[in-house]
Amino acid sequence: MVTRIPWIERRFTFALPAGFYAEMIERLRGTPARLDERLRGLPTHVLVRRHEGHWSIQENVGHLVDLEALWFGRIDDYERGEATLRAADITNRATTEADHNQADIGAILMAFRRAREATVARLDAMDPAMFERTALHPRLKVPMRLVDALDFTAHHDDYHLATISALLRRPDSGAPE
Repeated sequence: MVTRIPWIERRFTFALPAGFYAEMIERLRGTPARLDERLRGLPTHVLVRRHEGHWSIQENVGHLVDLEALWFGRIDDYERGEATLRAADITNRATTEADHNQADIGAILMAFRRAREATVARLDAMDPAMFERTALHPRLKVPMRLVDALDFTAHHDDYHLATISALLRRPDSGAPE
């Protein structure tokens, strides 16, 4: 049986040509729409249900909102030529303290869409040479070009989308069939 690897334990090999930056931007641009499509019409009790002590669907979405400031800040790090990217809070304190299950899912989705649109607009305006800039990723301890950071962020989005899909597939999810 194949076991899903938790995000914090994942390792990455960054071999994408820097010229793939446009495709990475498109992956990031598409995440809000994918979330909207996946969650549209689901009742609140399905969205806020926690399973085995893990985040609910709504908390997974809220986590993406919480982390958008980190991704945006890392773009600052590349622009300033920092040697090391700013670190993420691996305790996810912002998500824990936000109590996303008490918020309206529409408001969470809109907050994510707006934050991601700002990130994508900034990336769209960049000189293509920026995507080759390198900085050390603080947790992985590997050099990461900006194009790699976009790929990493897109993988993080996909990780949480896959988590949401797995929660919806659970027989006890309460999701309508």
